[in-house]
Amino acid sequence: MPKTRECRELNAYMDTVKLRLMTLQREMELDGEHITPKSLLNKFLGVANEKPQYTILGVFREHNDKCAKLSGIDMSAATVERYETSYKHTAEFIKQTYHVDDMDINSVDHRFITDYEFYLKTERACSHNTATKYLKNFKKITRIALANECMVKDPFANIKFRLNEVDRDFLEDHELKRIIDKRFSIERLEQVKDMFLVLCFTGLAFSDLKGLRDEHIFTDNNGAKWIRKKRQKTKNMCNIPLLDIPLSIFEKYKEHPCRTKGELMPVASNQKVNAYIKEIMDICGIQKAISSHTGRHTFSTTVALANGVSIESVAKMLGHSNTNMTRHYAKVLDRTIMNEMSNVADKFQYKAVQL
Repeated sequence: MPKTRECRELNAYMDTVKLRLMTLQREMELDGEHITPKSLLNKFLGVANEKPQYTILGVFREHNDKCAKLSGIDMSAATVERYETSYKHTAEFIKQTYHVDDMDINSVDHRFITDYEFYLKTERACSHNTATKYLKNFKKITRIALANECMVKDPFANIKFRLNEVDRDFLEDHELKRIIDKRFSIERLEQVKDMFLVLCFTGLAFSDLKGLRDEHIFTDNNGAKWIRKKRQKTKNMCNIPLLDIPLSIFEKYKEHPCRTKGELMPVASNQKVNAYIKEIMDICGIQKAISSHTGRHTFSTTVALANGVSIESVAKMLGHSNTNMTRHYAKVLDRTIMNEMSNVADKFQYKAVQL
């Protein structure tokens, strides 16, 4: 009998504790507190939960503020903007998933990362590669925290990133000719068409064209004009001989107000440019997913490699440190394969006659 009474008392006490813990958990949820076993126990015992010294968004913000100060020095404005977008996605994920404004950086674990990846792909509709790039940005934040001994364990220790290979569109020569021959009465479309053609015939990235000035054009001993400019993204030097098409376009804008600022031609924002390029492609009847960056792929493939320029020279013009990077841009055209195989066909033609 005594044991039965003790069991009843113990069960009653456990029920009371359970009810109290459930009540405290509900209160913490309503107050927007991040709940862990330790924080719930501290609440039950009446011990104040210490405010975390290092938070996810706190470390992230400190990193981004430093990046902003390095913009145009060691880091491109586009990279700074990408980190800001990554910060916003992380903040929104924490708010939506954990119902708090920020969290202790040591609460980041494998589950946090996999949930964040799921959030990016579903709620933010990011492709696999885009989500992976945001996760890599976030991994940099945890690396900083680990290096500064703000974190105890690396949450990315058993996570490997793999990008899916993307088949990027480029323009073939007949499509380029269609754009060159098209004249637009609408000024914004004519200017963006010219800008896009410069990208296609120089291999410059959009950010590098936007920063192109008179000082980046020089004339060699033979009278040929070149673009000599460091890439904004990597700081690698680009050496690009100027063909007639970009030269004539620069000449076309020699009286434009942009020249007073040293700019070679007017360049709108990348967002507007991509919208106008899509409009231009529709008018020209080109059914491809084309953006300003397509110009760089078109230059390496259609303009350069397809006309016998070596991949080493293309790498130099694109500002790549090695040809492995260039192969990402290069595509082999069907006509290139046919031209090269025609020599093989001629060589073995006599053998077919003998069969």
